[in-house]
Amino acid sequence: MFLSLPLRHTAYLSSLPFPIRFISFTAMPKARKNPLLQNPGAQKIETGSEDGGVVPTNRVRKRRVEMIAKEVKIESPDVKFLRHPEIEDFAHKSDTAYSQSIQPPANWERVIEGIRRMRSSEHAPVDSIDPEEGVASLQPKERRFSVLVGSLLSSQTKGHVTHEANQRLLEKGLLSADTMDKADEDTIKSLIYPVGFYTRKAKHLKQVAKICVSKYEGDIPSTVDELLLLPGVGPKIAHLVMIMAWNKVEGICVDTHVHRVSNRLGWVSQPGTKQGTRSPEETRISLQQWLPKEEWVSINLLLVGFGQTICTPLRPHCAKCTVSELCPSAFKEISSSKKKL
Repeated sequence: MFLSLPLRHTAYLSSLPFPIRFISFTAMPKARKNPLLQNPGAQKIETGSEDGGVVPTNRVRKRRVEMIAKEVKIESPDVKFLRHPEIEDFAHKSDTAYSQSIQPPANWERVIEGIRRMRSSEHAPVDSIDPEEGVASLQPKERRFSVLVGSLLSSQTKGHVTHEANQRLLEKGLLSADTMDKADEDTIKSLIYPVGFYTRKAKHLKQVAKICVSKYEGDIPSTVDELLLLPGVGPKIAHLVMIMAWNKVEGICVDTHVHRVSNRLGWVSQPGTKQGTRSPEETRISLQQWLPKEEWVSINLLLVGFGQTICTPLRPHCAKCTVSELCPSAFKEISSSKKKL
């Protein structure tokens, strides 16, 4: 399959389920024939360069992109949608790529214990949110659906904004698959505003509700693989829902805080290298190779709060950190910031 796309699309296309070879359309001498047109069944491509080279027009390029979109559509009962990955949710990869044995990092138990002590002495924004507020009285199906809704809204959104949006949906009686399916998309959009990407998320919520009604009798999927087929659901959300809704621990819930802190501590790496992981999904799989399963649930809340208060994205507070002597990244980002200033 031959495609011509701008370089900014190549990262997305690398996750597609069919092989793609990229070729560049460069100017060719007039005497040479266009190899793409030697096939009688090939589609004619317009030329527009002064030297007669092959230059696909925007219309042709757009048609090719639409063709790709059709091939990666996910079919589900009574609804068709093209899955757009959220910014924090990367393509699900098979854990077999990371199946080699990984030795636990040195002093990891001392580091976790030190972080626990720091977390107990300092309040973090994540500690202010009660996920059970208002939903404990719901029926089991509705409570599980509310967990899925809250998880979908949480992507690229601060915790208190997500919580308030979820409460507004609860007040309007929309935290069930049946009522959400019947609700108007504009109504959902207005209720969840100002969560990040609220327009797209309102559309996803409608699609998710329809799938839950038609395929799961108003309940939500009970496996990670089925959850990943829902629009807007990536690995982070899927594992969070499995823990919160089904009380099943099948993986670590990794967000940007867990991803950042794990790399700074030197806890994770790409397979066969000493380089840090490039995405939360790679971090999840790398952590699961050595972290005991009994730590899989608590590690998220532990590192999220630590990342919000001490190991912050910009200018981490290494001087306040009691495990800085065990951290390979301690004070490095602070010193580099001073040099830039």
